[in-house]
Amino acid sequence: MLEARNIWDLIVRRAERTPERELAVDEAGRRITFGAYRDRAERVAAGLASDHAVGEGDVVSWIQPSWIEAMVLFGALRRLGAVQNPIIPIYREREVGFIVRQAEPTLMLVPSEWRGFDYAAMAGAVTEGTKTRVVEADRGPQRSLPEGDPASLPAPPGDDVDAVGGTNGDDVPVRFIYYTSGTTAEPKGARHGDRSLRAASLGMAARLHLAEDDRFALVFPFTHVAGGLYVYAAMAYGFTLVLDEAFDPATTPDFLRRERITQGGAGTFFHQVYLQAQRALPAGERLFPDVRTFPGGGAPKPPSLHYDLRAAFGVGVVSGYGLTEAPVLTMNDAGDDDRTLATTEGRAVDGTRLRIVRADGAEADAGEEGEVRARGPQVTLGYLDPALDADAFDEDGWFRTGDLGRLDERGNLTITGRLKDVIIRKGENIPAKEVEDLLFTHAKVADVAVIGLRDAERGERACAVVVPAAGQEPLSLDEMTAHLLEAGLITRKLPEQIEVVDALPRNPSGKILKFELQARFQD
Repeated sequence: MLEARNIWDLIVRRAERTPERELAVDEAGRRITFGAYRDRAERVAAGLASDHAVGEGDVVSWIQPSWIEAMVLFGALRRLGAVQNPIIPIYREREVGFIVRQAEPTLMLVPSEWRGFDYAAMAGAVTEGTKTRVVEADRGPQRSLPEGDPASLPAPPGDDVDAVGGTNGDDVPVRFIYYTSGTTAEPKGARHGDRSLRAASLGMAARLHLAEDDRFALVFPFTHVAGGLYVYAAMAYGFTLVLDEAFDPATTPDFLRRERITQGGAGTFFHQVYLQAQRALPAGERLFPDVRTFPGGGAPKPPSLHYDLRAAFGVGVVSGYGLTEAPVLTMNDAGDDDRTLATTEGRAVDGTRLRIVRADGAEADAGEEGEVRARGPQVTLGYLDPALDADAFDEDGWFRTGDLGRLDERGNLTITGRLKDVIIRKGENIPAKEVEDLLFTHAKVADVAVIGLRDAERGERACAVVVPAAGQEPLSLDEMTAHLLEAGLITRKLPEQIEVVDALPRNPSGKILKFELQARFQD
């Protein structure tokens, strides 16, 4: 399996090796085998080619919940050699409109409606006047993905995952564009090839000691870059993915329990929910009797969480560190000692190099804090907007993560903070500047800073610190929420807290000293 030349070659090899083994099951009880997956992906590829003229190199944007259909679409577009642009379902008109204008997809596939939101109407609005065609694709027989005769397809593109290329993507075909909100108001499109997903996926799999009898919980939006990593790992090792279309603390733990998961992903918030569900059971009853690890990432973890999980389940957190632009740079090993698992994000995975750079530009010693920079096959080939690359890579070609951290003498990474002004709530990025820019438009606001505060449940919560406009009453939480929603901000980016001050602390150059605000309002 690991000799596959690219993702489609891997899908074919796995289907030939274990066609009847279960690849995925969802919360509705629908199941699909590796062989059936390969066959349906080819039929959908044929339908996209014949009905919508999708071919190699065409950009296709798509929004899908964590459905088996999303996995099939992933495989179908890879069979065609299209440049696929998965978009997380929480994005709304502001973000999706920006992506359509920048990526210029020929086709956009969306659910007609999901969880009370009209995706078809949004897609129609953001693509009006563009070349992008919209296709509604739902779960089940109605408005399903288009299908055709695989015999009509041309030969698969012959990408070689081991091709060598630089940060500009030379010699590496771009097959994916994943957007991240990053630290700016607009999302940033990171370009990736198959080798990015392969390197990150195999790095994760090696540290988790994955095997064909694993049953891996996939409970986050599949359109995150990690969705592709999980599919690659499942194909490489032959295990089963357990998909839930939308994580629900009231129902998801029971679903995962019925499916006897062995890998309890996928981050701090999810692990806290599992812990609460376990504690609610009668003494001696196990929620996940077969669980081997709790893979983590995407948000900071309190060290106590590892010990709490180990006490409740017998195993703890095995977390990693990465970004949309560079997934799974580091990962703990399932066999690491408790202190390493609780307090670090592990060592760099195979083929990846890290360096810590101090504020003065010198390389940090072991235990010394600085910016985390990385080189490796999973690092982005560059942004869709090449103007962003100059800041993203240093003069020696190392990717600048914008995160602060330190490496211990064994090479384990601990993240200590961020240069980027971004808040991470439940694994989702909230760019402070975007929220601040919208709040500045309110008549009651003279000055504002949006900060992240540590939160046991969310990882971080967003807090707006507001200076009232002269002659105005202070802005209330309800007023702020209504204003931001009316301005088009998605619900996940709304601040949960508002604080009113007479003035914001600033340094001599005028920069707001957010660390002072965080210290003041943390508790």
